[in-house]
Formats: sequence, structure tokens, C-alpha cells
Amino acid sequence: MKEYRILTGGMGAGVSNWELAKAVGQSGQIGVVSGTAIDVIVARRLQIGDKDGNMRRALSHFPVKSIAERIINEYYIEGGKAEEASFKNLPMYTLTPPKELVELTVAANFVEVFLAKEGHDNPIGLNLLEKVALPNPASIYGAMLAGVDYVVMGAGIPREIPGVIDAFSKGEDASIRIYVEGAEKDEEYRMHFSPKDIMGEFLTELPRPKFYAIVSSNILATTMVKKTKPAVDGLVVEHNTAGGHNAPTRGGLNLGESGEPTYGEKDEVDLEKIKALGVPFWLAGSWGEAAKLKEAIAAGAQGIQVGTLFAMCKESGFVDSIKKAILEKLPDVFTDPKASPTGFPFKVVNLEDTLAMIEEYLKRHRICNLGYLRHLYKKEDGTIGYRCPAEPAKAYIMKGGDEEELEGRKCLCNALIANIGLPAVYKSGYVEQKLITAGDTLKKVCDYLKDGSEHLYVAYVIEQLLGEINPSKA
Repeated sequence: MKEYRILTGGMGAGVSNWELAKAVGQSGQIGVVSGTAIDVIVARRLQIGDKDGNMRRALSHFPVKSIAERIINEYYIEGGKAEEASFKNLPMYTLTPPKELVELTVAANFVEVFLAKEGHDNPIGLNLLEKVALPNPASIYGAMLAGVDYVVMGAGIPREIPGVIDAFSKGEDASIRIYVEGAEKDEEYRMHFSPKDIMGEFLTELPRPKFYAIVSSNILATTMVKKTKPAVDGLVVEHNTAGGHNAPTRGGLNLGESGEPTYGEKDEVDLEKIKALGVPFWLAGSWGEAAKLKEAIAAGAQGIQVGTLFAMCKESGFVDSIKKAILEKLPDVFTDPKASPTGFPFKVVNLEDTLAMIEEYLKRHRICNLGYLRHLYKKEDGTIGYRCPAEPAKAYIMKGGDEEELEGRKCLCNALIANIGLPAVYKSGYVEQKLITAGDTLKKVCDYLKDGSEHLYVAYVIEQLLGEINPSKA
């Protein structure tokens, strides 16, 4: 059996896109697509004209033709929308989303995985966030329809996901528990998904992908392996130097002089204990170097997860201007304890003309129109409400939110989609600005530039990473 040594980081939204995952697969490793906000992303790709036709071509392979045709009719604009025109709004996810939104989510995940798998025989994974829970069942099912080989999930404790995957492989309904602030201990709220409701007469059994949980502690790793039924198939052990969301510091939030969370010995993972769990594992967070890959294998790991390096590659979803600016300036990375509405620390690249700059942050009027990171809460009348500390302050406080939670919060939903060239445009003329995330190894990315090249390319990066364990090909 082939040994894969490199697993793509699941960078959302749309940075780990199908083109990046496909390039990694074509280079003999495991490509991973991000499923975060992929419904909005595919809808917007269609609205800007789908110039290469890949969205429509992939949709033509979706097993329920009526769903694919409806999506194309609803969102595709020949020649693309005018630059100053707004994108069509999608409804935000709730516990009872419109069927059309669920269908779009299923189809969009199908599209991304279908395209990523073309042109090679290596596995493709789907990355999701436990913190963005409501679309996850539909996302997983859509990816499974396209033959996804791995589902990778972090930013929480995804103990129910292996059971969901089992059910979907048999064509059965499944649900996941949803956390609701203010709910009583005996109250349970669930997000339900029925494959038959989507597929109808086309419902079939599907190949079961493997499930890998992203963990940052030995306790969580043990829980996912020994207390999850069915057990996880593997782990991604992520260090706090990784990009995107980091795990909170153990023992409470302690900020250093720089204002960043201070991680200590309690936040380190004992790899011997991970190895003793007996499942394959990958090391993530500052492991994207040839020597570190060799070290990871020596520690018993299957390989390493690579994010930041791939994010700066020509094939990733980041707009070219971001990659160019970062490769030229190699800006600092700040672990911001407040930026993310989730409450998790979030790595922010201090790049000019992005929301990392206070002047850009203050220009933006708060709006919540995508809603992936909204918190569910129980209202006084017993119904469920939705709020986000990055939404307009007045609305958040009226919904019972704590005013102190508003400080420094940034709308990651809109900013991350702006990063891939699909920013919302408003009637006021304001265009959503970017907010870049990357790991602490950002300053080393230029080491992987091929002589004379202005761009990083996936194939060359992988060749360099494998050099220590496969020197004859380096």
C-alpha cells in the first residue's frame, strides 16, 4: 500500500480549493478541499460567469439533474455580474434551513470534491469545522456523493461524525447535536439530514470515507480514539503555531506582553502517548519542512499536514495580490485572542490594506449576512435565536449578548471569502476587505521558491519537502 506523507491543510474558506487539492493529488499526496462556506462560494463563482465552465461541468455530473439545473438557472450569469453589482444573498443556516439551501450545500461539496479528484488516483479529503456545525451533515453527504476519501474535522470535539458517515454510507438519515446557549441540561437540539429527501429515487449506498479528527491535546486524542463509536480512523495533531483557529490555552486565557495568548507545557502534546493510541496520525503546525517531515516519521507519524506553504502556492484560492504582497514583505503573524467570533484564538497576518489594520477595521460597518459563525441561544419564550459578536453591536446586545464580547471581533465569514476574490459589494459602494491567516512558518515560505520564479508551485514544494526521506528525487 502506498504511503502518503503529506496531507493538505483544510484552509477555508476556499483557500484549499479544488485546484490546490488536485495539484497535491497529482503530485502523489493527499489533497484536501475546504467545505466551509462552499455553498456561497460556488454560487458566487457562477455569478461571476464561471469562465472556465468547471462549475457547470461538475454540476452536470451531479446525480439529481433537477437540482443541478435549478442551481445553474438561479445563480449562473453569462459573462459575469457587473463588478459593482451585489451578489445574490443566500439564506443563513438555521436548525430548519430551506430545502434549496441544503441542496446547494450538497451540490457545492460534490462539485469541489469531483473536480479535485479528476486527473489522478490519489485520495482527496474534505475539511470541516465543528464550530460551523449546521451545514456539516449536508457538506459530508455531498462530498461522499463525489467519492471523498477522508473527512477531516477540528475546531471542537466531533464525536458524532463517524456515526453520521456510517449512516450516510448506507443511505440512512443522521443528525448531530447542536450546542444552544441557555438550554437546560435535559434539552437536546439536533441538526437532521435525510439523504432520501435530497436523492429521492437516486438514493444509493456510498463508499465510506475515513474520518480524521484534528486534536491539540492528549486528552482530546484519547477521547476521539477510545470513547468515540465508531472510533476515528486517524488523527491530525495540531500545534498552536498553525494558521487559522488555534486551541484555547489550557488553564484559562493568559496574554503575554504582545497581547497574544501564552502557551506553555500544558499545551504541548506527548507524541509517545499519541503513538500508543494505535491509529495513524499526522503532525500539523510548523511541520512543513523537509527535516521536520523526517522527524515526524521518526516519531511514529504517518506524515505532516501542510497549510501555510500550500496557501502561498499559485494553485491555492488566495487572490494573487495576497500571495505577491506576502512573498515580497513576509509580514508578521499575530495570534489574535479576539478576532474570531468563535472565541478561539485566530492567527492574523499583519498585512496592509486588510482588516488586520485598525484603520481598515474601523471603516467597516458591522453586518451579519452569511452567519456561519453565529451562536445559537435559547430565548426567553423558549424559541431559538442566532447571534454573533461580530454582528452590529445594537442587534447583538438586544439578543442578550454580552457587550464585552463585541470588542475586536471581526467578520471572518465575509473577510475569508474576500480573500479568494469573491467579496460582497454593498449599495453604499463598500467592498468587503480581506483578513489573511497563516501559520508561524510564514516567513520561511520564500525558501521554497524555485530559482528565478515569482510563484510557489505545489509540485516543487512537495519535491522539496520529500527531499530528506527521498533524496534521490530531491
